[in-house]
Amino acid sequence: MRKIVFDIETCSLPFQSLSESQREYLLHFAEKEKDEAVKTEMINETIRFTSLYPYTAKVIAIGIYDVEKEKSFVYYESMIEEEWFSEDNQVHFKGVSEESMIKSFWRIAEFTDQVITFNGRNFDVPFLMLRSALLQIRPSKNFLKNRFDISKHVDLLEQFTFFGVTRKFNLDFYCQSFGIDSPKSKDITGMEVKSLYEAGRIKEIAIYCSNDVSATFKLYKIWNEYLNF
Repeated sequence: MRKIVFDIETCSLPFQSLSESQREYLLHFAEKEKDEAVKTEMINETIRFTSLYPYTAKVIAIGIYDVEKEKSFVYYESMIEEEWFSEDNQVHFKGVSEESMIKSFWRIAEFTDQVITFNGRNFDVPFLMLRSALLQIRPSKNFLKNRFDISKHVDLLEQFTFFGVTRKFNLDFYCQSFGIDSPKSKDITGMEVKSLYEAGRIKEIAIYCSNDVSATFKLYKIWNEYLNF
């Protein structure tokens, strides 16, 4: 059985690139606020969260770990195609366009039996599927079928909450609890990705993405040994 662990990083499109009606829709509640300070805060918050929607954001990195081959690779957005390896030679990085990285992911997914994610059912997979449609790319598989069937998709956030029975925590919280080196300990968090991207530090985002994938795989091994029945 071929298994892959994967994670994506996204970044919002320029807010002004959205249509006027789209901007009005997103800012509908903020514009009703009479307190100017609160209004400004609501507008900034709304714009910040556009990084989470495939209609207002794009994929800027996809990290993948092939469990069987024990190989990691990360596609990241780049105007020119380039390739390089991590210092320990364990991760292969490749800079390509968003369209190319998404097509590459679906080519790999086509020959994958099971994907492992953290919150992939609620974010990574639907984001990739909808972003693919926007780019006129047809996904090779649907990893959202049957929430309770883990044969095709193991979403660790759902597993560690027993499908929503217990409280959800972020990846860093679980890593800290189980003694896993957290990607957040490298001075980068998901909410800082946009700032890094705008500063042209895409390679740092790619490394952060690879660390997320590594942490997810380590968390998977704990779940698989102790909680997979």
